[in-house]
Amino acid sequence: MRALLQLCLLGVLESEGPSYGYALLGRLSAAGLDTVKPGTLYPALTRLAEEGTVEIRWAAGESGPGRKYYSITEKGRSLLGDQRRAWGDFKTTVTALAEGTK
Repeated sequence: MRALLQLCLLGVLESEGPSYGYALLGRLSAAGLDTVKPGTLYPALTRLAEEGTVEIRWAAGESGPGRKYYSITEKGRSLLGDQRRAWGDFKTTVTALAEGTK
């Protein structure tokens, strides 16, 4: 799961725009990835930010403290494209092996 979390987070941020951690957890859970916990999500987002693939900005909360919003950068979009291609190749190989055609 951890290996694919980066791909999933970048994909959500690209398609849905900037978001904050709790909302990202909800989005992943709604997609069926309800095993992702905050202790896994936030370090992954921190790594993405350190790599320059995600940008962080603080914004005032609606009815509470401020929130960190995460958004994908151009470097993140490039990495996402690379990861999508790699995932497609991996999926094709695994499918072929599982079906006994490779």
